[in-house]
Amino acid sequence: MSLFKKCLHCFQKSRTPSRTESHFKGQPRLPKFAVPKRYDIHLTPDVAACKFVGSVSIDLDIVADTRFLVLNAAELSINPGSVSFSNLTSSKVFKASKVGMVEADEILVLDFAETLPKGMGVLAIGFNGILNDKMKGFYRSTYEHNGEKKNMAVTQFEPVYARQCFPCWDEAAFKAKFKMTLLDVPSELVALSNMPVIEEKLHGHLKTVYYQQSPVMSTYLVAAVIGLFDYIEAHTSDGIKVRVYCQVGKANQGKFALGVAVQTLGFYKDYLDIPYPLPKLDMVAIPDFAAGAMENYGLVTYRETALLYDDQHSAAANKQRVATVVAHELAHQWFGNLVTMEWWTDLWLNEGFATWMSYLAKDKLFPEWKIWTQFFDQESSEGLRLDGLAESHPIEVEVNHASEIDEIFDMISYKKGASIIRMLRDYLGGQNFQSQFLYSGSRGDGHWIIPMTFCCGEYTSRKSFLLEKKSETHNIKDFLSDTNKSSDPAHSWIKLNVEQIGFFRVKYDEGLAAKLRYAIENKNLSVTDRLGILDDSFAICMARQMSLTSLLTFMDAYREELEHTVLSNLIKITDKVGRVVADARPELMNYIKQFFIGLFLYSAEKLGWDPKQGESHLDAMSRGDIFTALAMLGHKETLNEATSRFHAFLDNRNTPLLHPDIRKAAYVAVMQKVSSSNKAGYESLLRVYREADLSQEKTRVLGSLTSSPDQGIILEALNFALSSEVRSQDAVFGLAVSKEGREVAWKWLKDNWDRIWATYGNGHLLTRFVSSVVSPFASTEKVKEVKQFFANRTKPSMNRTLKQSIEQVRINAKWVQNIGKEKDLAETVKKLAIRKN
Repeated sequence: MSLFKKCLHCFQKSRTPSRTESHFKGQPRLPKFAVPKRYDIHLTPDVAACKFVGSVSIDLDIVADTRFLVLNAAELSINPGSVSFSNLTSSKVFKASKVGMVEADEILVLDFAETLPKGMGVLAIGFNGILNDKMKGFYRSTYEHNGEKKNMAVTQFEPVYARQCFPCWDEAAFKAKFKMTLLDVPSELVALSNMPVIEEKLHGHLKTVYYQQSPVMSTYLVAAVIGLFDYIEAHTSDGIKVRVYCQVGKANQGKFALGVAVQTLGFYKDYLDIPYPLPKLDMVAIPDFAAGAMENYGLVTYRETALLYDDQHSAAANKQRVATVVAHELAHQWFGNLVTMEWWTDLWLNEGFATWMSYLAKDKLFPEWKIWTQFFDQESSEGLRLDGLAESHPIEVEVNHASEIDEIFDMISYKKGASIIRMLRDYLGGQNFQSQFLYSGSRGDGHWIIPMTFCCGEYTSRKSFLLEKKSETHNIKDFLSDTNKSSDPAHSWIKLNVEQIGFFRVKYDEGLAAKLRYAIENKNLSVTDRLGILDDSFAICMARQMSLTSLLTFMDAYREELEHTVLSNLIKITDKVGRVVADARPELMNYIKQFFIGLFLYSAEKLGWDPKQGESHLDAMSRGDIFTALAMLGHKETLNEATSRFHAFLDNRNTPLLHPDIRKAAYVAVMQKVSSSNKAGYESLLRVYREADLSQEKTRVLGSLTSSPDQGIILEALNFALSSEVRSQDAVFGLAVSKEGREVAWKWLKDNWDRIWATYGNGHLLTRFVSSVVSPFASTEKVKEVKQFFANRTKPSMNRTLKQSIEQVRINAKWVQNIGKEKDLAETVKKLAIRKN
């Protein structure tokens, strides 16, 4: 007997609400008794009282004999008397005899007294709900206008939160058309939805807004925003109206994103040979927003930091961030919205393609950014980092229940997904790899086919093949040119995975590594290959397949590096190595710091503190990164110069002495000198935070406050991050504690867990809290403590991240033990520390 028949047989045996509901409890997916075709949604939001009333009429195709209709609803009060079903071929109205909720599975079970007729009909339901403060479903965001605090109403339905706004078949495959009506909206407010407005009817100081019917789409893409906004607009070459909405007075900050959007829509239309399918595109900056942005069809919502750019106070990195997010979300209008995954198992196709497409768009719009060089550092490297954990997951991961979906919105789905797509595009038909790389040092049991490339001594000599076995031998003698065959060390290197196209790690023996080190010092390798070798070496060292002594010697080859992507990766590695050496060999920390300072002084001197006329976008980003790193390392000259410029900035916020690109460096430098007995710098930074109107400025400050080595100050900064002065989605920026603050942050997390749990019901933000605090530890004792604390304090959406964080602690602990046994480390570090460029 089929599952459907078994369920139906059981339902017809029972007439009690509890029995009816229990038959559906725990089922991962909705039954397919009926298929929705069209929703007519009426919402009456009260933004001042933070509540809403609604009704929905759903055109249904009843495809099987049933007297039950089962759909999704959560955190809604259903009016039982409003529930009815009308068959279109007759005038008969079926009233629901019983209305039941299975809260754990977020389903609504409607029991009718008799079997519903097959064919088309209309299901009507009335309901009401709360505009919550969890940044999901139908929620409220706050803003200030003329000194008065006000609310706006916002939707965030991905992945399964439409059910918190109206009862629906809240699964991606149940696509339908949607017609939205917003009632009793204060007339001064802007009311937006996916489609253009058909009509607005004024009645007193209120209005009712009617919207065009949408094309077929999934419930998670339905959207509405109601608030007080300014906007700017432009049109694409084929007449699509594009608008950027933001808080009153900030319209000019939307100009850059508007230009990117108009050009990107045109590029995607030409590249994909499919026009953007809607008549308009609205992009809205939301003050309280959990994710970076959301690709709602025709109404894309963003964090302010991901959409707004201020010419005077935003850094070059902020500009690139805006372009990246806009290009990503607009790619979703095709990849995800027009063509949608059947279920969340295939999320990687949605996010991987949008990520990869965004690089195509940025490369077209901003070729000077060398964006494909940045791809490895920002996408592949981060994807490989998470994929090196045994608690990682395949890009396609089975999702059994809606409560598990939040877990897979991670670097694997986005960054590894995009990297795999790039690799397949480069080697059409190739798939993936020889032996699975794990940081634990063990050999994974995975085995894949991988497209392999290598070159010898020069890039004109490049060979490709498919590595299909665990081990293969290739004779390269005939492949070498006369130049390669010579003893010239500049042409004797061999580089695998040319330009880092493949998503895998490469380990070289000592002889090959020495030749590559020579090639790096003499600039014989491309930027991406210099970056890839560095990144692979660090990962292999963490996996204890390379000594730290060898890694540091290899890093020394990068003393005269000037390329942004390589420097960015080098900075991340120095931070992680510094933390692990502090645990393993604290007596070497002064030497380690001196060595790291020596790595960055050349680039710091070349870049200087002030922008240079005609310099590149990448140099502007490097300047901030380099001086921030030097400040964290305690470089005296950097601390003094940065502090001096900060004081000039306090006196005059428009001073040219503290360009936005170097403000983070100055803030970090100030915090290095702050202590519980001398809090002047900390108080000054709080004043900057409180006076700033730009969200990017506020997050810069938040990301600096916990960089102090003083534990009392760290605790004070953590408490500030949870205060009412910090928007809940921004608090995570305040968790970047110094190595001295790890225990303080862990104790703080435990002491405030109930509050954090209540505030961050959103799985994505909750997992970032846990990962940020737990992952930096490096002891097996901490693993036990963490597991014990979270034994009864977890939820499905954070299980995978918690396991990954615990695994990272174990890896760190083993790495610390390994470093502690290295005999030549002290001598090598001391030599590197005193070496001059």
